[in-house]
Amino acid sequence: MDQRADLRRAIVEWLDDNYLFGDAAGMLTSDDLSFLESGVLDSLGFVRLVLWLEERHAIKIDRKHLTRANFDSMNKIVGYVAQRAGWAP
Repeated sequence: MDQRADLRRAIVEWLDDNYLFGDAAGMLTSDDLSFLESGVLDSLGFVRLVLWLEERHAIKIDRKHLTRANFDSMNKIVGYVAQRAGWAP
C-alpha cells in the first residue's frame, strides 16, 4: 500500500476522531487547503497532531520545523512526514 495515501487516510481519521467529529472529508475540499485559515485545526490541534505523528511513525519532529511551510495543509504534512520517515518519493 502507498505509505502517503495511508498517512492521508490516517490523518483524516485522526481529525474525525479528535476535532471534526466525522466531517473531515467534507472540510478537506483540497489537499492544499490551509488547516489554520480554514479552521480545520487550531494551535492546540497542531500540537496534538504533531505528537500523534511522532508516535505513529517513530520520528522526531524538530520544533523549529513546526511552520506553516511544513504543517498547514494535508500535502505539506504528508510531504514532511514522508521526508522525515525516509519514504521514497
